[in-house]
Amino acid sequence: MTHQPDAELPDAELPDAELPDALHTEGRLCVAGFDAQDDHLVSLDVLCRIGVAVLVGEAVGEGRVDLHLVDQDTITDLNAEHMGGAGPTDVLSFPLDEDPFDAPNDALPLVGDIVLCPVIAHHQAAEHAGTFDAELALLVVHGVLHLLGHDHAEPQETLIMQARERHYLAGIGHHHPVRVAESE
Repeated sequence: MTHQPDAELPDAELPDAELPDALHTEGRLCVAGFDAQDDHLVSLDVLCRIGVAVLVGEAVGEGRVDLHLVDQDTITDLNAEHMGGAGPTDVLSFPLDEDPFDAPNDALPLVGDIVLCPVIAHHQAAEHAGTFDAELALLVVHGVLHLLGHDHAEPQETLIMQARERHYLAGIGHHHPVRVAESE
C-alpha cells in the first residue's frame, strides 16, 4: 500500500533516494518512511510522527531518519549481515558512521536508518507490548534512541533507555512492557 507524504521536506529534498511513502517534519527534523513489505497494513504516518517526537524530545536540532518497513526475509538477511545474528529480529538501527551534522549543500543531516519488521512485531506484540500498534510504537522509539547513542548492553544503560522509552510511550498512550520494578 502506498501512503502519501503528509509534508514537504524542509529546505531540502531526499538526496539520491526514492520518494518516501510517508513523511513527517517539524522544523528541520524529518522522519521519512518507506514501506517495502505487504504482510501487514501499518500506519507509516503515525510511526514517522512518533520518530519525530522522540527526536524533538531528545533535543535534536536538525536531521533526518529513514524508517524502513521490511519483510521477514529482509530483516533476517540484515540481522545476519550486520549483527551476526541468526534468524529474524524486530528492529535494527543503523546510525550514520560519519558526522551526521556535516551535511552538504544545506541538506538535512542523515542521523541514520531504522529497519523494522511488522511480521515480527505482530508475532511478539501480545506477549510484549500488548497490541500491534503499541509494539510498533515501542520499536520506533527504541530504534530512534539507538540512533542517538542509547544502548542496553549494561544494566545501567538498560534502565536509562527503558526510562526514555517509557516516557515517550506514555506520551502516546502506551505502556512499556517492562515495569520499573522488573528492570531494577
